[in-house]
Amino acid sequence: QVQLVESGGGSVQAGGSLRLSCAASVSAYNTYCMGWFRQAPGKEREGVALIDAYRRTSYDDSVKGRFTISRENDKNIAYLQMNSLKPEDTAMYYCVAGPRRCGFEGSYNYWGQGTQVTVSS
Repeated sequence: QVQLVESGGGSVQAGGSLRLSCAASVSAYNTYCMGWFRQAPGKEREGVALIDAYRRTSYDDSVKGRFTISRENDKNIAYLQMNSLKPEDTAMYYCVAGPRRCGFEGSYNYWGQGTQVTVSS
């Protein structure tokens, strides 16, 4: 059974930083691609950042230059460093993992339980 355990969410003021972590207790095959999606109340879910096993990354335009995704392959952990946070970044953030090529339009078999990020102005 795949498990993705997220941590690091919380409340910060605009301009602040948070670091999310996602630990996967699965085989490396199933974490070829790891990343983060988010969903704010009343809005559709959107992709934030993805990283593959070769550490190639993809970012949504809204977070480029502010967020950095990284991973430790030997530990099956992915991180999302979020700097210069804005109120519009407020959302539930979900870790995802899957064996296929990364893509925001792709489907992911494995999802974490979500961690809340709240940014106040």
